Amino acid sequence: MNQQTTVLLPTPWMEQPDIPWEEYPRPQLRRDSFLCLNGRWQLSCGGTSWGQILVPYPPESQLAGIGRKPEPGQVLTYTRTFTLPEGFLKDRVLLHFGAVDQICRVYVNQVPVGAHQGGYLPFSLDITPQLKGENTLRVEVRDAMDPDLPYGKQRKKRGGMWYTGFSGIWQTVWLESVPEDYIRGLTITPTDQSVTISVTGGGKELYLTWEGGRVPLEQGAVTLKPENPRLWSPEEPNLYPFAIQGGGDRVESYFALRKVEIRRVGDYARIFLNGKPRFCHGLLDQGYYSDGICLPGSPRGYTYDVETMKSLGFNTLRKHIKIEPERFYYDCDRLGMLVFQDMVNCGPYSYLLDTVLPTAGQRRFALHRRPSPRGRTFFRRHCEETLEHLHNHPCIILYTLFNEGWGQHQTGELYRQMKALAPDRIWNSASGWFHNAPSDVQSEHIYFGSLEMRSDRRRPLVLSEFGGCSWPVDGHRFNLAKEYGYRKFAVRRELEQGLEALYRRDILPQVASGLCGAILTQVSDVEDETNGLVTYDRQVLKVEPERMRAIARELAEAMEAACGQRQG
Repeated sequence: MNQQTTVLLPTPWMEQPDIPWEEYPRPQLRRDSFLCLNGRWQLSCGGTSWGQILVPYPPESQLAGIGRKPEPGQVLTYTRTFTLPEGFLKDRVLLHFGAVDQICRVYVNQVPVGAHQGGYLPFSLDITPQLKGENTLRVEVRDAMDPDLPYGKQRKKRGGMWYTGFSGIWQTVWLESVPEDYIRGLTITPTDQSVTISVTGGGKELYLTWEGGRVPLEQGAVTLKPENPRLWSPEEPNLYPFAIQGGGDRVESYFALRKVEIRRVGDYARIFLNGKPRFCHGLLDQGYYSDGICLPGSPRGYTYDVETMKSLGFNTLRKHIKIEPERFYYDCDRLGMLVFQDMVNCGPYSYLLDTVLPTAGQRRFALHRRPSPRGRTFFRRHCEETLEHLHNHPCIILYTLFNEGWGQHQTGELYRQMKALAPDRIWNSASGWFHNAPSDVQSEHIYFGSLEMRSDRRRPLVLSEFGGCSWPVDGHRFNLAKEYGYRKFAVRRELEQGLEALYRRDILPQVASGLCGAILTQVSDVEDETNGLVTYDRQVLKVEPERMRAIARELAEAMEAACGQRQG
């Protein structure tokens, strides 16, 4: 890869304040005690100083102020000092990390306080015993791109559908002070009529406050049944705020009322939201940005993506092989966007065996490539932790276990275990080629040739990837030498006509024969990929919104007609 062919592209949110991402990072468990540790840290790599880095951006990114990548196995060492503000300290002080990639150890005043492996999930440490007047925080990180740990679309050598790997701290670092018996977590499980809220920690006398009333939590749980319930949907994303008090602690949160289920209508199974059939008109969402790589320059980046895709008529984002900061899911909750959430793949990958041959119909080779026993164990645990982490977000209606056979193993067993942990969500065991395993949906990927599919009638049919319509916009291309996409167009008009033809010729006619959702590739360009509806830097929207909204209306009408005819 000739690095001189790539260019730096700033997004509209490219800011470098003293403390970026300074907002409270956990929207569903908010406290009044919060000290953000983002900002300038000292960074060294392999014992050599790299100067100051702007946390929480990864060192490979433009926004970090580093623009360098560690060699595999090299240790990145982050250090900074902090003092607690006057009146901040209660009984305990918790140190939180949104995400650190891939293996890290944490020290406070030279004392080891904890370690973590993974790269995509948050973790917390109680650092109370180590605190002094002025404190030194050190984080040692090693990113070996271990295939036994989740790594998603990252690659040591980026190119095509693989992206620049990111290392180290890439989400908010923060402190909060809590009482001895603090509220450790909430579990929020809704239907379209009620919600059950369970609390861990906080002592025996817990109270919930909402809509002006105060309700005791018997044995740490309560079920609320609002009068005249206001349901949550993409059209009306109604949220109910509430607060929990107990043990000297108080947290704020929110819930939504909504029910996701599969029902049979005539000959076909359909996806229902709040008792009505729903066509999931969606986009593949990689969650990559031109200047922050895995993180937008500010939280407004997530808001832009969700609002812009809604303005085009889309109601679903498939979050592809990546877990975002909670701000993304909060934006989907409050703005009204359904989410299909992928688990983060691990294990070996071969472009020939896992993509080229299956695309051509030769699928027997890929499933012989299994993760190691260590990788299988870690993947299972990571899935469980992902469910616990994201459970409370009403926007998430579907989880995907495996993508295109990559790392796929013990599919039936994992499906049953994960379904038992999250029975209120739809489960796609294998997005793409290998959809004969137990699964709630039949999932297809088609990029070439005819998009005609045949529903098995037992499960909703979802085209979980298609399109890849590429139009590189001059002045907004990351790679000046390469264009990666499946259907290529030279100008905006041709791209819009191509998209309209795909939907009206291939997608719309199949709604009557069982198609319940279609996920277009994709939200934005990403590095070599130029198949987004917006450019990688989010500066250019490639399509006219009203033309796209017309397609969305036709899809919704087709679903209503198909189900109405069957029911009538």
